[in-house]
Amino acid sequence: SSSIVPLPAILRKFFYHFPLHTYPPIPPPQPYGAQATSPTLWISPPRQHFATDPSANVLSADVECLKWQAYLALRGVSEVALRWDVNPAGAPGARLPALQVPGISRSVLAAREIPTWVDAKLGRDDDGNEFEGYLDAKARDESRAWVALLEGAVHAALILHNGQPPSESAWTALLWSPIQSAPSSLAALLTPPPPPLSGLTSLLPPYGERISPSNIQLQYQTAIVSLSDRLGTDKWFLGSSGPTALDALIFAYLHTLLNAPGPLRIEVNKRANLVAWELRVRGIVQPAFHIASRS
Repeated sequence: SSSIVPLPAILRKFFYHFPLHTYPPIPPPQPYGAQATSPTLWISPPRQHFATDPSANVLSADVECLKWQAYLALRGVSEVALRWDVNPAGAPGARLPALQVPGISRSVLAAREIPTWVDAKLGRDDDGNEFEGYLDAKARDESRAWVALLEGAVHAALILHNGQPPSESAWTALLWSPIQSAPSSLAALLTPPPPPLSGLTSLLPPYGERISPSNIQLQYQTAIVSLSDRLGTDKWFLGSSGPTALDALIFAYLHTLLNAPGPLRIEVNKRANLVAWELRVRGIVQPAFHIASRS
């Protein structure tokens, strides 16, 4: 006798309306590392709606991603492919940007690992590198205050007006910033040391009090005036003979601010030297990248 218990007629009639279909298995997607044939930077998407030809704009709308785009380009690394169809969860630390490099054992590098890869690719010259590309030790030390100002007052204004996320500590570590860890709140972004000769002082109220948007705006305005005054007519910030990591950082912020809502953009537009400098550096950064093939 059969061990199968027959279904009642009413159940057989019910399941008749829901037949079982079997589909062939779906193979897993080919890993990104196997697809890359050239260095590929994973970034947040650009502001495509600002360009007549969306494919012509390859600069990320996220200031953190743009910092590393500018760093690669100004270090002289060109022909880097870009992807912005990658979920951040697939990047190291679940954060963008990340650099996908074919031909190495671990093919996706976190942002903090990019400088080491660039040094190896270009062959770092230890001679003359004592001051990290700056004129002297004084200029190198001054750069740290400017990093703190940008990652503090300027980034706080972006959070307030433009919804940018808190800054990532990997960049500040690269530039020897006094900031020791990634800030976790807006208040933490408002305590950097002042830039040299600017007279800027912290306007952060005592702990527990409400942060005034007007104070953030005042710090931002003072920061932009200080940047403009310090640049003057120089080709690169702090009078460097060539671009430094500080120039990459400043370009990322200026480009983001010039595409930000009115109050932020207007403040930069008042400074003709900053606008002209951003335009010139953009002409160096943008051609260094192309959209990765999806084949």
